[in-house]
Amino acid sequence: MNELLAQPLALPCGAVLPNRLAKAAMTEGLATAAGVPGPALEQLYGLWADGGAGLLLTGNVQIDADHLERPGNVIIDREPAGEQAAALARWAAAATRAGNHCWVQLSHAGRQTMKPINPRPQAPSAVRVGLPGGQFGEPVPFTEAEVAALPARFARAARACQAAGFSGVQLHAAHGYLFSSFLSPRTNLREDRYGGSLENRARVLLETVAAVRAEVGPAFPLAVKLNSADFQKGGFAFSDSLQVARWLEAASVDLIEISGGTYEQPRLLDMEGLEPVAQQGVKASTLAREAYFVDFALAMQAEVNIPLMVTGGFRRRDAMEQALSGGAADVIGLGRPLCVATDGPARLLGGAGELPRFEQQLALLPGWLSFMNRSLSLRAVSGFAVMYWYYEQLVALGERGRPEPDLSVARASWRTLQRQRRLLAAR
Repeated sequence: MNELLAQPLALPCGAVLPNRLAKAAMTEGLATAAGVPGPALEQLYGLWADGGAGLLLTGNVQIDADHLERPGNVIIDREPAGEQAAALARWAAAATRAGNHCWVQLSHAGRQTMKPINPRPQAPSAVRVGLPGGQFGEPVPFTEAEVAALPARFARAARACQAAGFSGVQLHAAHGYLFSSFLSPRTNLREDRYGGSLENRARVLLETVAAVRAEVGPAFPLAVKLNSADFQKGGFAFSDSLQVARWLEAASVDLIEISGGTYEQPRLLDMEGLEPVAQQGVKASTLAREAYFVDFALAMQAEVNIPLMVTGGFRRRDAMEQALSGGAADVIGLGRPLCVATDGPARLLGGAGELPRFEQQLALLPGWLSFMNRSLSLRAVSGFAVMYWYYEQLVALGERGRPEPDLSVARASWRTLQRQRRLLAAR
């Protein structure tokens, strides 16, 4: 067993993660049209719980049924009762059955709610998502009173997660969703107390942290997923991220997950311009491929003492070990490999040197996607098609208990789109 990866981590709240490996949040789309989790999510998270990670993070659980990241999101927009409460409890029991933690990622899609779900989503300002195809409508700005009401809505959802048996929550403040769009001066053009200065743009996030902490108490883990940067001109910069991290530490957050990008600049899908910090023992090219945000995390660790989680690209154990031993991360987030190899953490803890890759299956994109991939403005579209392949692996695991690695990208895309149409029709 590897000592670094297997080392427990004590969080500021007093909770202890059994090891340094986490299943990162990945959208599942496996709830009912009404947002209730069912047997597929129970089976999927049971497999991940048995897979050896000390921490599982759920995909987006939305606090507003009118602002979904995709059809099939779990929704907690009121006090759960009856079957919804029972379903949440069953999901939590399956997700923590191996003695691991499972934290619910609480989110609001904001302006990144697609038109079929809501043609006029609410957002800080009326700044439409700048992608081709007209998939996103022009947002309606929140009133100041509506913004002030958001923290209580997140706190209610956090309380419901705690009551269901989940062991923590994470607030999603990255990737262009609601909190992220408040933080960015590119998408937050407000002139009231929630816009302008960084302090004002961070206000609703910090108010939500305070409201959640007051609701769940001091011993319940509370994390935040934060962009290192938006990677867009005039957007949320790394210097802003450092300051927000300092405020989050002071506000009793237990862990920050470092990520980056938005739908318009999907940095997790296109990391070619990032020059990583070379670290002794691991080639710079390996870090570029396997640890997208390590250099940002290193700089952040110099500013804060809060535990940091780094997700994005990790496959090789030596890169993970270097990130831990070099002080760049306290927790390693694993995403796409676990869509097929649910026991990936156990393999690493048992001495495996690398998790499986699926580039061979995904390299054979349909011709029209390959053509579009030449355009930076359309690169996200081909990236979404690849994501559909991973979506369908989660469906296979949840519904049938095993992945489908030989599935083509084209067939996976067709299945995903058909499933989303059925869920939308049932809303």
